[in-house]
Amino acid sequence: MSILSDRINNLSTSQTLAMAALARELKAQGKDIISLSLGEPDFNTPDFIKEAAKKAIDENYSTYTPVDGYVELKEAICKKFKRDNNLDYKPANIVVSTGAKQSLYNIAQVMLNDGDEVILPAPYWVSYYEIIKLSGGVPVEVPTSVETDFKMTAEQLEKAITPKTKMMWFSSPCNPSGSVYNREELTAIGKVLEKHPNIYIVSDEIYEHINFSGTFCSIASIPGLFERTITVNGVAKAFAMTGWRIGYIGAPEFIAKACTKMQGQVTSGANSIAQRATITAVEADPKVLDEMVAAFRSRRDLVVGLAKEIPGIKLNVPEGAFYVFPDVSSFFGKTLRGKLINTAEDLSMYLLSEANVATVTGDAFGNPNCIRISYATSEGLLTEAFKRIKEALA
Repeated sequence: MSILSDRINNLSTSQTLAMAALARELKAQGKDIISLSLGEPDFNTPDFIKEAAKKAIDENYSTYTPVDGYVELKEAICKKFKRDNNLDYKPANIVVSTGAKQSLYNIAQVMLNDGDEVILPAPYWVSYYEIIKLSGGVPVEVPTSVETDFKMTAEQLEKAITPKTKMMWFSSPCNPSGSVYNREELTAIGKVLEKHPNIYIVSDEIYEHINFSGTFCSIASIPGLFERTITVNGVAKAFAMTGWRIGYIGAPEFIAKACTKMQGQVTSGANSIAQRATITAVEADPKVLDEMVAAFRSRRDLVVGLAKEIPGIKLNVPEGAFYVFPDVSSFFGKTLRGKLINTAEDLSMYLLSEANVATVTGDAFGNPNCIRISYATSEGLLTEAFKRIKEALA
């Protein structure tokens, strides 16, 4: 008899977290590692949010919170959804969780039965696949490529749907590709889903405000899709609050109630102080983020320019988030400094050992031809990292 469960034995380790841990380990050994592996803004949480947290401590917000979040926070989230996304949610539609990752896990647990299929446009965020699998679902990958800006077409969606399809999960802006679906593209996807009224949508919009396209469209705002969409968001990325661990959903009320029921048996309510600070964050005018977004846009332009100078790397220009996702398949089958490169993982490990630069293999995101590079660090470090990459691949 196995001591550990089949459930945990069959679960893959997050490769982004694993690479980040390896980079930290090598750094502790004295190696000059530049880590471009983690999806974490290198900015501090804005002072006005920190002040709200201090005030909450002084006002003794130190007891258990409602499982689904403070009502004041849920009301603020409803106003944010209306202001930014033109979505009419009520507090009964909102569930606040310990990070958007828990929001996603809750959704999978309350909606998926064994064998239910979930369509995943690939590349996708690493945890989607494992969360779906852990919940008994069957991930159905829809491949995309750098030539199509890593976006799934309506035609591809139509072909992927079967009688077992229960849901579709995607992110826009996308982690890892930075792709942003526009209203026209989402409308075309909506027309396909009109024919399949039992399919629900999970729309992960955590990078919503780190968006260089000028506009943002929530798929729930497409006619006919609001009652079938669970919109997932949080404050980790836009407000540099990754460690505060607050995510939330807007969902049909029966799904929100089910998520609250699930969360009540797992973690109960999210951190009280972080929730009070999040009220201040979501109530803020998104213009407070302009300086950070401008910095990310500048880094995006820098990284795209540097990457295009490296022969063999194929790259599109991402419209959001803070990643590039270059196709590196031209290096497969080649020997670099005596090391044979057969996969993206081989190349990622090669760059770590030979260039002291940590990236993440695209296999983790459902695209074995690419690697993910985060540009959530200074322009000086990015310039040095790409200099090393260029030399290592020469």
